[in-house]
Amino acid sequence: MQVNQLHYFTTSLLHYFTTSLLHYFTTSLLQSSYNYNERGMNKLIFTAQIDTLFVQGKVTSRIGLVADAILFSQQTDMGRLIKEKSCCQKIHCVLVDEFLFLTKKHVSQLCEIVDYENIPVLCYGLRKDFRGALFIGSHYLLAWADKLIELKTICYCGRKASKVLRLDDNGLAVYQGEQIEIGGNEKYISVCRRHYMDAINHTKCIEAGEKPFSVVPFK
Repeated sequence: MQVNQLHYFTTSLLHYFTTSLLHYFTTSLLQSSYNYNERGMNKLIFTAQIDTLFVQGKVTSRIGLVADAILFSQQTDMGRLIKEKSCCQKIHCVLVDEFLFLTKKHVSQLCEIVDYENIPVLCYGLRKDFRGALFIGSHYLLAWADKLIELKTICYCGRKASKVLRLDDNGLAVYQGEQIEIGGNEKYISVCRRHYMDAINHTKCIEAGEKPFSVVPFK
């Protein structure tokens, strides 16, 4: 796939961009937004109200890119909002940040926007949580999206990073707890499967009063 295809779409499909690196997907979304702006095309950007890490009502990347966004919650009727906006001006694309916070109903509404309003929808976010389980939004996008695009990242060892670790205040891996806990790079890191298991086993050894069998470099 060519680079420009990653950031600009005219075909009405539901695109599912996923990665294991926190906020990497936001940078990709903002690149797409820039490309639509450059062509004089109108787009809508949605981001999750629950995420208070940055300024609300904005999509913000760690490299300084920022764009205005519509906040969505579990109660938001995204389909209705998009249709209302498209009555005022032609909408060429819908961009969704943090798709992990989408509900089954949201994903269904986005499918209808693609199929009946002929508007491409590009969704960006993390596929799995710190336990390796799918988020609700990820589950239904994986099932219903027309196109899956993986934004690949690497572990500190050079292997493909396919897992997300949640760290406690002491830098130890957490393997139990609530699925949603807002945090940045101080709380979440992306690693390969091997180093994910090493970190979890390291924590379990410490909890059991045993000598850890490995050293984790991010502790």
